[in-house]
Amino acid sequence: MTSYDQDLYAWTFENTQLLREGQFAEIDVANIIEELESMANRDKRELFNRMVVLLSHLLKWQFQASKRSRSWEQTIMEQRRQLEYILADSPTLHYKLAEKFFEIYAKAVKQATQETKLPLKTFPATCPYTLAQALDDDFYPESVLN
Repeated sequence: MTSYDQDLYAWTFENTQLLREGQFAEIDVANIIEELESMANRDKRELFNRMVVLLSHLLKWQFQASKRSRSWEQTIMEQRRQLEYILADSPTLHYKLAEKFFEIYAKAVKQATQETKLPLKTFPATCPYTLAQALDDDFYPESVLN
């Protein structure tokens, strides 16, 4: 049998076959557990990272309206689309997203500050959008006059 550390693809295929054939004593249980946990964490990280990008672009859209571009709009649409896919595949992650929304927003503010070069105080301390608004394809925040 191929080692987990040697060739992940071959290891996955071999263990899948063993499971299909009911050869449970032969499967690599420890590494299957590790890989399943890793998959779950990877999905959660991707969800959080995409929400940071989405919120930072919504902030830029609102607080730097004079620099709005088709690129920003496309990024907002793409992040929403990918978030929808992730949440459809793993609905439980919606609760994790809601739990971490404040922390995610703080990272989005940091990213928006770096990208816009606007002072940190430009952006609200708490997220001006609800999670539902952020995920809503039709929601774009009104511009704020600086």
